Amino acid sequence: MSVIVYIESNENRVKKTSIEAAFYAAETAKLLGTEAIAIALGSHDAAELEKLGNVGISKVLHDSNVKFDQFDTRAITKAIVAASTSVNADVVVISYNQNGKAIAPRVSVRMKAGMVAGATALPYTSAGFTVRKNVFSGKAMANVQILTEKKVIALTPNTLQKVVGVNTSTIEAFSTGVSDADFTTVIKSVEKVTGTVSLTEAELVVSGGRGMKGPENWGAIEELANEMGAATACSRPVADVHWRPHHEHVGQTGFTIRPNLYIAAGISGAIQHLAGVNGSKVIVVINTDLEAPFFKAADYGVNGDALVVLPKLVEAYKKFKSASH
Repeated sequence: MSVIVYIESNENRVKKTSIEAAFYAAETAKLLGTEAIAIALGSHDAAELEKLGNVGISKVLHDSNVKFDQFDTRAITKAIVAASTSVNADVVVISYNQNGKAIAPRVSVRMKAGMVAGATALPYTSAGFTVRKNVFSGKAMANVQILTEKKVIALTPNTLQKVVGVNTSTIEAFSTGVSDADFTTVIKSVEKVTGTVSLTEAELVVSGGRGMKGPENWGAIEELANEMGAATACSRPVADVHWRPHHEHVGQTGFTIRPNLYIAAGISGAIQHLAGVNGSKVIVVINTDLEAPFFKAADYGVNGDALVVLPKLVEAYKKFKSASH
């Protein structure tokens, strides 16, 4: 018996969400009295994979087939199942990010495994195997007991505070047995956003809504984000009218994020938007409308015009950084 975790990299660096999933897998393995093993597919930097030992991964199985670099759910699912079978894994951990949402259910079906989508805590193993998750857009929690022998846990990003040690994972070349015929998706081209912080990986996010009054005013959002080293985001109405690109849209129908700090400027905070951001550690809201629902969810609120408040925040942050050096 073992616990296995699926690892993703971006530009040869292991994704933050995968490091979190690896730590979760290692802690779960401790509870079960077994070891945590990782499966990495495609192009990965060996030194990066070795660092997974810092969060408790004993071994990394690496299938270096470059075809895995093109995200194909069918091929990746088959590879994860093959690796899980090879190490007799009873628990499979996958980050519940955009890719994980596509992969985890497929792995669950292939393995005839019970699955928890969006886990937010380590499993309770004293009486069975129970995993906590958020329900009703984060307004409540449910404890889900998995009764099957095989289990799949899709971990909500930015859920656990990692404990980092000084260890090294052993990397083993591994063949998943996936053939060319298993790759059914052909990617013609990839457009990457460069020079900005990845929204799904960001710990700090500055977001804007219709209260920004137009795309010409977005410089205030971007300036504060640049100063803080934060990612930029937006509400759905902003993306729908093409003030901002859809890859910045957070909410129920966009990305779900859980940064340490989420600053919302000119966003009312409808339930659909809150569903994508209410897992943030700290929420700061800037809005002229004191009745805006976002104020009820916020840790800090500023009643004012975002176009006036944001430049003052930039000025204050510059002074803070200057005084800190």
